[in-house]
Amino acid sequence: MQLTEEQLQEQIGKLEGWKLERDRLVRKYMFSEYMKGIAFVDEVATISEAFDHHPHITIDYKTVVLRLAADVEKLDLRQAHEFNEAFEKTR
Repeated sequence: MQLTEEQLQEQIGKLEGWKLERDRLVRKYMFSEYMKGIAFVDEVATISEAFDHHPHITIDYKTVVLRLAADVEKLDLRQAHEFNEAFEKTR
């Protein structure tokens, strides 16, 4: 379901670390070790399969960037929340 700009901004404000870049929801995750970032990406993959909705993932040594699709919907916001929970468990 499509959100209004006001609803979208309000919801993004509740998601730690996430921001809107153009029409994509983006978050950069930083890890103390390379393998922790890789373990996080494995969790992201599992979550993404459950949602049947997959982010763009960039791995740059100890940094992982997730970009969720254009035209952010409620599904993207729920998924972003789950990614944040996975981050807390793996960092």
